[in-house]
Amino acid sequence: MDQTEIAFQETNLWSTPIRDLGLTIEGTRLEPIVADFLRELDACGIRLRPRFYLSSEWGVPFETVSIAIPFYLADPDLTRLHRERMGLVEGLDRDDVLRYMRHEMGHVMNYAYRLYDTEEWVKLFGSITQPYEDDYTPQPFSRRHVRHLPGWYAQKHPDEDWSETFAVWMSPGLDWRTDYRAWPVALAKLSYCDRVIARVRDTAPLVTDDALDEDVAEIAYTLEDFYDDAEDLRDELPPGIDGALRSIFRDLSRRDAGAERALLPAAELLRRLERDLMNSVFRWTGHFPERTSLLVRHLAERASTLELGYDGSREEQARVAVTTFVTALAMNFIHRGAYLP
Repeated sequence: MDQTEIAFQETNLWSTPIRDLGLTIEGTRLEPIVADFLRELDACGIRLRPRFYLSSEWGVPFETVSIAIPFYLADPDLTRLHRERMGLVEGLDRDDVLRYMRHEMGHVMNYAYRLYDTEEWVKLFGSITQPYEDDYTPQPFSRRHVRHLPGWYAQKHPDEDWSETFAVWMSPGLDWRTDYRAWPVALAKLSYCDRVIARVRDTAPLVTDDALDEDVAEIAYTLEDFYDDAEDLRDELPPGIDGALRSIFRDLSRRDAGAERALLPAAELLRRLERDLMNSVFRWTGHFPERTSLLVRHLAERASTLELGYDGSREEQARVAVTTFVTALAMNFIHRGAYLP
């Protein structure tokens, strides 16, 4: 158990309803970031102003102009707790928060002007009525989609494709015409975004509803409930992994002639790499960080049970081998629905 979690459990906060934690945007690090974002909208000539509020995750309720920000970003201790529990913080620093705000503003513009109902939008992005599923199978480096949020997020759904396109278009200092000149489909989407925003940004929105969905002031469950729900993935862990682990560390455990140094525990290496793997594997494969965390912890448990080790002089080789193995398992899961055949 991590130190931040221990600190929360030693108080009543761990079992306190989130609505009673007194969380607000005002007076926190989020308040000046929101102000910076509104200045970005001014720079783009966009007059529409979304309503910001705290909720359980980033999002925009359909047919509204309200942007939900994860509650844990309003308090540094909660941010640290989330990082320890989940590995990935969607908004770790100012630039990252702005990155997510640009994406969510794409949803706001889509709903406010009902762009998704137009023939050209559907032709470029697809039907917004397409089923929305949390699990999706991205094609890494697809030139049909822009790259903004990690995990090839534009490939999840037409609505996300548009919002990622808008976020790239809106990003200050980004020369999207140059960056995507060899990506004709993605460039066509960006060019459409440029045209349509120029057309609607000075007009009154068709939708102005700013209703909230799961406002932080109404969240009755506790931090313990919130993170327990997020870890309900253990049935996906791969059985029969021991042979592969033995194979990885067999060569890495061979010492040079005459060397007497003790082997380093493979389990400790896996635990050290867990956080980095959660972020990098998600960015390049779309395998969710919470899944990677459980997977790496499972591998560490098996490595400990098998008493696997490696020669410390082969540390870099061991890191590469483990990273490659976890990435291969993640890609299997993304494309086959299971870590092993």
